[in-house]
Amino acid sequence: MNSLFRYILLAMMVLPAAAQLAVPGTPSPSPSPSAAASEQTHKDPFDRGSPRSAIAAFIRAAHRNDWAAATRYAENVGEQAGTEQRLQGLNELMDRYFHQPLSTISDAPEGALDDGLPLNRERLGPLLVGGRGQYIELVRVNDPVAGPVWLISSDTLQRVPALRAAIERNWVERMLPAPFLAHSWFGFSLANLVVWAASLALPLALLRFLSGVGHSIVRRTMRDPARRAIIESWYAGLHWPVLLTLVAIMHLSLVPWFGPSLRFRILYSRVALVVVVALLAWCLQRFLQLVYQRASTRLQFRGRAGTRSLMLLGERLLKVLIGVVSVLVMLAIGGFDIKTALAGLGIVGFAVALGAQKTVENILGGMLLLGDEAIAIGDLCCVSDRLGVVEDITLRSVRIRTLEQTVLSIPAGVLAQASIENFASRGKMLAQTTLRLAHDTSCQQLRVIREEIAELLAKNARIETESSRVRLVGFTLRGVELELFAYILTADMQEFLAVREELLLQVASVVERAGSTFARPCVLLEEPGSAPAAALSSGR
Repeated sequence: MNSLFRYILLAMMVLPAAAQLAVPGTPSPSPSPSAAASEQTHKDPFDRGSPRSAIAAFIRAAHRNDWAAATRYAENVGEQAGTEQRLQGLNELMDRYFHQPLSTISDAPEGALDDGLPLNRERLGPLLVGGRGQYIELVRVNDPVAGPVWLISSDTLQRVPALRAAIERNWVERMLPAPFLAHSWFGFSLANLVVWAASLALPLALLRFLSGVGHSIVRRTMRDPARRAIIESWYAGLHWPVLLTLVAIMHLSLVPWFGPSLRFRILYSRVALVVVVALLAWCLQRFLQLVYQRASTRLQFRGRAGTRSLMLLGERLLKVLIGVVSVLVMLAIGGFDIKTALAGLGIVGFAVALGAQKTVENILGGMLLLGDEAIAIGDLCCVSDRLGVVEDITLRSVRIRTLEQTVLSIPAGVLAQASIENFASRGKMLAQTTLRLAHDTSCQQLRVIREEIAELLAKNARIETESSRVRLVGFTLRGVELELFAYILTADMQEFLAVREELLLQVASVVERAGSTFARPCVLLEEPGSAPAAALSSGR
C-alpha cells in the first residue's frame, strides 16, 4: 500500500496544475514545420488556430457563462442576442450528447485532411439527438487580424433551435425520481451523485464477488499443496491492486455518460485517468515483487545466491523506472509538454551526474559486484579485515552485519576496488592445528600417536580423506610439534566447529592412551650476549 500512497500523492501534485490548463483535452503531437510557421505568422489571441483549441476555448467560455466571449468562436447568424441564444442551446446539447474525446479532434491548423470533407471544414460528434446523429461543423475563415481561424459554422447554429426542441430526458432522469433532480450543488444534482457512487460501488461489488467465487473454485480443485500455496500468495498480493484498477477503468469508461456538464466530464476524466495510471503502476510493482519472490525462492533452493542478489537490484531498478514513467504519463495527462520535461530531465541528469560522481560510481560498482557474483546476500565475507554476513546490496552501498552485531556500510564503489574474501562459496572448511607434545615423548609414542590420529581422520565420514594428514614437523623450544591438516566437508560454520571440537577431543584421548602429555609453556632466561634461544626455537 505504500507504493499506492506515493502514486496518489504524485497524482495530487499533478491534478491542480491540470485544472488550470487552457486546453482540457490530451495534448497532441507537435505540429508540422509548416503549421509552426503559420502559427508564428498569425497567433490568434483567442486560441482559434486549430479545431481542437477552438472548441476547447468555446467550452471554457460557456462554462463561465461568458456568452459575449463565446460569440468569438462562432459565425454570426444575425443579431448578437440571437447568436448568444443559439450558443447557449448548443452548449446544452453538448452537455447532454457530446461524448467524443477532445484528443481525437485534430489540433493541426489545417484540420484533419483525410476526413473526406472540404479543406476548410471539420466535423465533430455525432450528437445522438432524438435517435439521430447530428454533427457540429467547424469552418475555417480568414480573420483580418488573426489570420485563418476555426469557428462554429452558421449552419450548425441554424439547426440548434430544432435540435433543442428534440431534447429528451436522459437515462438518469428517466430512472430516478424527480426529487433527485430538483436540487443541485455547483450544478451537480443528487441524481448525478447517486450515479457516480453506483459507478464505483457496483463494479467493486461485482468484481469482488467474481474474484471470491473464482478463488474458492481454484482452492477446491487444486490438489497439490505447493501449487495451492503459490496461488494463495499471488491472490493475496494482486487481489486488491487488480480489483481497484479494474474498478477505476470501468468507472472511467462510464464518465462520459454522467455529469452536469461537458467541462466537468473532461476535467473529471483527467482525474480518473491519473488515478488509473497510479493504480496500474501499483499493480506492476506488486507483480514484479511477486515474480522476484518466486524466482528468489527457486534460486536460493539451487544455491545461486549471486543471481538472486542481481535480481534484487534489477527489481529495484525496474520499480524506479515504473515510477519515472508513471510520473511522466501523469504529467502528459495534466497537459505538460513531455518533450520539454524530458529535455529538462536530461539537463538536470547531466548536472547531477557531474555533481554526484561518487554516487554514480557507487551505483556502477554495485552493479559490477552483482554482475561478477563476487558477493551475494547471506554470504560470509571478510572486507577490510572485518568479518560479517552481507545483509543487503543497494544501489549505493553494501551493508554487512559483523560478528559483533554491528552494521558496516561500505560504498559499492569502494568495495568494487577492495579485496573481498568470500567464505560462502567454499564447499569444505579447513581444520589446521599444531599439536605440541612434551619433550619427554618417546619415538615409539610419537609413532603410535601419529598412526592413531591418521586412523581417526580416515574413519571420519565428515573429513576429506584424500587431503587429510598428520605429520611430525619439528622439535622446538615449546615442544614436539605435530601438524594436523584436514578438510571438514561442510560449509556451515556451526557444524564445522562441532566436528572440529569432537576431532580434537578424540586426539586428546589418543595422546592420553599413548602415555604422553601435551607440552607446558616454558620460559627461557638468557644472559646478555648469548643466543641459545634463537637456535633452539629454530629447531636446530
